Amino acid sequence: MATAHGHLSDGDDAPLPFQHAVDALLRAHVRPGVELTPIPAPRRLAPYAYALEAAVTAEPEGEELADGRLVLLHDPDGPEAWRGTFRLVTLVQAELEPEMAADPLLPEVSWSWLMGALEAHGALHLEPSGTVSRASSHYFGALADRADSTQIEIRASWTPREGPGGVPDAAAHLAAWCDLLCTSAGLPPAGAMPTVLPLPNRRGPRG
Repeated sequence: MATAHGHLSDGDDAPLPFQHAVDALLRAHVRPGVELTPIPAPRRLAPYAYALEAAVTAEPEGEELADGRLVLLHDPDGPEAWRGTFRLVTLVQAELEPEMAADPLLPEVSWSWLMGALEAHGALHLEPSGTVSRASSHYFGALADRADSTQIEIRASWTPREGPGGVPDAAAHLAAWCDLLCTSAGLPPAGAMPTVLPLPNRRGPRG
């Protein structure tokens, strides 16, 4: 299993709850096929932030099926809209078969992937919000030999419920997010029973 290797860019100056939450991310194990990489965190969203990007790859060919980023925000003042001192913000992108993208229920189903993953991992949360978008590309001229492609994009944020010491269970939220990535890529949640929700069909190699 992979872990989110990296370092806390805010160092010892960051509040202890934030340090503990980031430490939990760094120690967390994620399912095979998910590659995590720390990236520079945005500085305008909150006084403290830590960010990861991820890619889901197919085994054994190593084809990338989905990618995304997850940002952990912390504001000790607790913004009213958050209803807490932490906030998680995410972007997930994946390619779908055109038939799946044409499904009128795709936005609702895609949102249910996130809500279901959070529930399955016991990742308690407040104030979830987000958007689900889909875009199709058709190629012409010198690019006409490329197959049409359709992409889903899920943008979401939620407030992780804080536990003892004001620290959320960051590892559970990371695991749920990884399941969202894998479901978007057409893979079932790790160790899960067959789902009644329609899964996206993954496309062939991108070209």
